Amino acid sequence: MNLAGILLVATLPWTTHFSDQKSDHERTSFQTGQPYSDKLNIRADVAIVYGIDKGMPARVETWRKRGYRIHLMTGVAWGEYQDYLYGRFDGINHVDEAQTERNGKIIGHGGDVYYMSPGINYGKFLCVGVQRALDAGVEAIHLEEPEYWSRGGYNEAFKREWLDQYKEPWQPQHESVDARWRSSKLKYFLYRRALQQVFDYVQAYNKKERKSVRCYVPTHSLINYASWDIVSPESSLARLNGCDGYIAQVWTGTARTPNVYQGVKAERTFETAFLEYGAMMNLVRATGRKVWFLADPVEDDPDHDWADYRRNWEATLTASLLHPDVSSYEVMPWPERIYTGSYPSAEDKSKRVPIPGEYATELANVTHALKSVGQYSVQSRSGTKGIGVMIGDSLMFERGDPNGSDQDLGHIFGLAMPFVKSGIPIEPVQLENVTIPHYLDRYKLIYMTYRGQKPQSCDVHGPVSDWVKSGGTLVFVDDDGDAYNHVREWWNDQGKTKVVPREHLFKLLGISDSSATTKVGKGQVFFIKKDPTAIAASPHGAEELLSIAKKVMGNRWDAQVGLSVGRGPLLVTGGGAKPSLKLGVDLFDPELNLIEKTVPDRPCHFLIDLSKVAGSKARYIAGPEVSDEQADGDTWSGTIEGQVGVRAVALIRVPNKPNRISVDGVPLSGTTYKSKHHLLWLRFPMTAKPQRVTIDF
Repeated sequence: MNLAGILLVATLPWTTHFSDQKSDHERTSFQTGQPYSDKLNIRADVAIVYGIDKGMPARVETWRKRGYRIHLMTGVAWGEYQDYLYGRFDGINHVDEAQTERNGKIIGHGGDVYYMSPGINYGKFLCVGVQRALDAGVEAIHLEEPEYWSRGGYNEAFKREWLDQYKEPWQPQHESVDARWRSSKLKYFLYRRALQQVFDYVQAYNKKERKSVRCYVPTHSLINYASWDIVSPESSLARLNGCDGYIAQVWTGTARTPNVYQGVKAERTFETAFLEYGAMMNLVRATGRKVWFLADPVEDDPDHDWADYRRNWEATLTASLLHPDVSSYEVMPWPERIYTGSYPSAEDKSKRVPIPGEYATELANVTHALKSVGQYSVQSRSGTKGIGVMIGDSLMFERGDPNGSDQDLGHIFGLAMPFVKSGIPIEPVQLENVTIPHYLDRYKLIYMTYRGQKPQSCDVHGPVSDWVKSGGTLVFVDDDGDAYNHVREWWNDQGKTKVVPREHLFKLLGISDSSATTKVGKGQVFFIKKDPTAIAASPHGAEELLSIAKKVMGNRWDAQVGLSVGRGPLLVTGGGAKPSLKLGVDLFDPELNLIEKTVPDRPCHFLIDLSKVAGSKARYIAGPEVSDEQADGDTWSGTIEGQVGVRAVALIRVPNKPNRISVDGVPLSGTTYKSKHHLLWLRFPMTAKPQRVTIDF
């Protein structure tokens, strides 16, 4: 999303500049279905233009002319794909590929925009649209949200795919756990196949044209998809040829989904977002793929008020920043609905109003700051590290009738939430990835269950067993009561035995079912014979899990209030953590007011520690996008541009009291100077046209 001919890197002055590699110029992005307008001049690096319709090339050109790098995004599960539905693409009517519920109702996204059950020709249809984007010169393709609803699976095309895949007649998924399991696996396969078709097409184009167009999959987290009863290929996509990574679609709408902790069901946006981002980060760790973290300043539900949107956006963004292995961000989806839409006022919910000016300023400041977070060394300030909770893609397979897994996903939140609430940065560990060499090396302690999820392959048990024998501690929490233990699968010889998957793992570990604690090589296994959902439901359920962790981690155990991390001069805190700061500013404060010793009490902070901003020369500290920054002994200047209608608040350190401050040669009066700290605040309306700010000392 950067402007050609203008310095594309963030110029927070205490940092070094990025290299010239392509990926270094793509730190921030946004997606939009609209052509460029001055109200949408977000000043991120990449404009992800949405849609593969015939008008897309013209939209691409409007953003390119403004200097943005251009990606393309289109829906995989749904879109304006009527040409395919009604046979105008290949002469075949494909309405029977629309996902359909048990009662015959088609699952749609409004009108005849249907969620698809993708056949072979559907992948070919997507490739035609993608070619239109390739012809328009986009640098990357994003294939969004490969989603198959758990309640779908009754359309005729799906029945044909079942027969082809399983060599047996289709079975209604609601009639048996075995049918539900097979239905979910088929849904998983169909979208993986469709995506591979497009990846292969783009790779063939790259080879022929000597290009390097990349492919990403914007997708919700595994935790959210399971919670919302959706099946998606998730971890398997990182193994497909031509997949360069993901956008982690985590935002208020996903993270505010209520869950149960200590018997209380409630929204826990910050904690849930932290786990969701962690799950997405662990999809790509050790795979060589990239992940972008998304946050949304509003959300899909248009009936919350602006204060709610802002509070929850700050919570999710904070949660994303607490994962320092990731430093690429989709700063917002659909800026058109943020900056041109109206939502309930926080003061009077009966009135719908545009975005408050202070929120728009805050977004501009944070968007600029996100360009630099990956340049700094990390100082973790949270509690004990090296603890994980195992999750697998089959979390999505047991949703719905009959005998569906816990609707509130207590089998995962029951194991994970006690640690997040204790300031412990527990990580969701992707079960399918444990076969990657050294994937488990970072963990000392892992909590695991097969309640609500199962291993898709026996291959994962060997690495888990080896990890324990090398010194890891496995806490397995399960009562073996899950009906899906008995579906036809590899662990029970396709239903011929009563073996459950846990027994296969325990056999490799050389332990019995009867012992609560067993030494295994240099490690150990704790077996808690309980349904983990009961732990979530109990007011005291967390205590047993935490007591084991305290024992295992010994003097490394460090429970805290909230989570925090230092990223160079940036300090990020959430969940009630109390930051210590002698002098700084909070990027969540649109006025960038100075903090001296006492940090305001609020749930989340995105702070700049001014004591770590070294040097005596004039330099830009915080504010909207600045480029072409120049400083000598007598003058500082920089170019600022942004969105029409948004007020700029910029903080600059200066060596002396300014003699003259101007914007495009016109004196600026909206300033504040604090001589004690040599800090200068500038305030003026931004324009989409670059404005040159000059300060003379």
